Amino acid sequence: MTDSPEPQTDTDAAAQEVVEQAHPWAELAPEHFSLLRLAALPTDRHTGARPLRFIQLGRVERLGKQHSLLRLTLQLPGQRVRKEQNIFEVWANHEQRTLSFGPDSGLQVQPENRGLGRFMLAQGISWARQHYAHYQVANTILPSKDAFSDEARARRDHCLQAQGFVVEYLDPLKIKAQCGAPRVSSLHGDWHTEKLQIVELLDAANMLQQADQSLRELEVKVRKLEERIEVFKREDGGLRFTITCLVAFCVFQAGLLIWIATR
Repeated sequence: MTDSPEPQTDTDAAAQEVVEQAHPWAELAPEHFSLLRLAALPTDRHTGARPLRFIQLGRVERLGKQHSLLRLTLQLPGQRVRKEQNIFEVWANHEQRTLSFGPDSGLQVQPENRGLGRFMLAQGISWARQHYAHYQVANTILPSKDAFSDEARARRDHCLQAQGFVVEYLDPLKIKAQCGAPRVSSLHGDWHTEKLQIVELLDAANMLQQADQSLRELEVKVRKLEERIEVFKREDGGLRFTITCLVAFCVFQAGLLIWIATR
């Protein structure tokens, strides 16, 4: 008897559907890189210290007949993040003439509160305005974890609204929300340039050159200070010897006077 094929479960069907729907560009790696300078900012009571940092921005884009893609990634030196963090995507659907921002899990950037979220939004908007300004912007569901407090929700909404998005809440508790815009042309491609700057290759080389020159100047100053310290040490040693001799002489003189007076 021939065994009958096992029925396909819903999980298997869903997994197969995901595999079939996976886009060939889903795993594209960055191809172009830039250096970002995060300016030093005052310590924040929620996120802690915010020192001067440099991070790498990766960029890859594809322009196709049915879809186009821009993917931005952030790489932190000496620090690893989760797969869904520090990635931002812009997908254009040319058949429907719509544009969507991703990923579906929401924009999660590290380090927080350094202007990176708004910067990545601005980069995606500038690219979209350049190519597809007349496209409609698809509504994006905002993850509820981004609104765990009133302050976090207000900060997220301010960031989106500053870029031209319209935030709409789907429940009275303001937990479920979505954002969108009528057209790509209604979005704004600016960010806090005082918090974050793109460092060009020549500028980075100039910064390294200036840092090396400053180190050399500091080495010269340190060497001169060390020489002065050695001179002071020698003079101090001579003064100590002189003082010791004077004290010994005074003690001898006092002893001699006492001996003469008692004779």
